Amino acid sequence: MEQILIVEDDETLNQGLCKALRDDKRQIVSCGSIKEAREQLSLATVSFVLLDINLPDGSGLDLLKEIKAENPKLPVILLTANDTDRDVVTGLEEGADDYITKPFSLSVLRARVNTQLRKYRSDSNDNVYTDGPYSFDYKNMIFSFNGRAVELSKTEQKLLHILTENAGISVKRDTLIDKLWTDGAEYVDENALSVTVKRLRDKLSAQDKIKTIYGIGYSWVKQNG
Repeated sequence: MEQILIVEDDETLNQGLCKALRDDKRQIVSCGSIKEAREQLSLATVSFVLLDINLPDGSGLDLLKEIKAENPKLPVILLTANDTDRDVVTGLEEGADDYITKPFSLSVLRARVNTQLRKYRSDSNDNVYTDGPYSFDYKNMIFSFNGRAVELSKTEQKLLHILTENAGISVKRDTLIDKLWTDGAEYVDENALSVTVKRLRDKLSAQDKIKTIYGIGYSWVKQNG
């Protein structure tokens, strides 16, 4: 399910935006400050951001810069007042995908949001791995089993990506440890990998998909194999 993040401190407008963009296939999350938006971005996978420039704890342009540095292709539409042309130019230069000037038509807003989401979905298709009941969208970090969303930790996501990239091939334990824990730690308890594999299996009901190759490592069993 796509998640739209609305960052707007005007409560009335915020509620109107949530109502206008609500859809059965979307989750709408609204924030009134940069701090709240940062927390939400760190906790969940966001598919689109509607961002007011003037916020109580700073400029939305600063948050825009952070978003684009982390995920350049994540679509962001700026909300701006009539007298902030300079901010609009700055925002576009920083990577904003579009802007809407207040006051605006909600139908126009919906159309522009939908356009950006379609483009984002299209750009993301090459990053989706499917295998029977499994669908793993690595770009948007959306993972599902039998249509049910599954929340994975960053380490679990990395492990799954490595295994599916090498589907049908045994990946050595040492290789996985090196790729999963690249923070410069001199020593990583090998049990950490076993624990991560078990958690991933349990979350995805993948006991038969993530195969232990004794004495070597692990392998993702392809559907046809």
